[in-house]
Amino acid sequence: MSPAVVFVRTLLKSSAIFIGAAAIFLNPSLEVRSASTRGTGTSVGAQQSGTEAAVDALIAALKDSDAGVRRASAHALAELNSRRAAPALAEAMKGADAEMRATIVSALGEIGDESAAPALRAALKDESITVRARAASALGEIGDRESVEALKAALKDASPDVRRRAASALGEIGDARALDALALALKDEDAGVRRGAAAAIAEIAGDGPHAHAHPHPHPMPNPHPNPNPHPVVSVHPHVVVR
Repeated sequence: MSPAVVFVRTLLKSSAIFIGAAAIFLNPSLEVRSASTRGTGTSVGAQQSGTEAAVDALIAALKDSDAGVRRASAHALAELNSRRAAPALAEAMKGADAEMRATIVSALGEIGDESAAPALRAALKDESITVRARAASALGEIGDRESVEALKAALKDASPDVRRRAASALGEIGDARALDALALALKDEDAGVRRGAAAAIAEIAGDGPHAHAHPHPHPMPNPHPNPNPHPVVSVHPHVVVR
């Protein structure tokens, strides 16, 4: 993991603690509920209780009057991997601006709760390219097979970014129902979409769905070390979401 990613994750976790503490300060009842369990369990139980109180505070902060606080709360809930927050995040998409909707869609993908799939499928038809593209990626991260048809439809989206992500998501899900649509995507006008479709077909018809969001390199066919090894460079299309 790069230093930049570590820094961002640390910053987001710090934001979660800060926002949670601030919300508890503004709503003392949260602290009372947490305090009522002190001394009755192990330190792990106390930590869990504190985390739950922070999650409650972050969910409440999704309705904060400041847009930056709302976005930071969504990021923090994703970092805390709070599946309990998935319904609240999906609800917060209603009436939110495009940036907040995109933030929430990404958060739901990170959390990975299948209960968020209907909201993400709806987001595939959002007016914002960014929201549609992130929704496709999120459905791939969740691995929701009920979303195959919606992602197949997204292969015809006006944006090549959305089409590329839809192809990748179908590869991650690994459902053979997507093969025909992916075969048609091999004729897409965008080379990145064609590459993504080819990779997805290989995942589905070859090894099947991967357990992780990012494909792993295939093992070397020769188990014996090469005295003059050459690095194998895997080229992936760079996706730019507008």
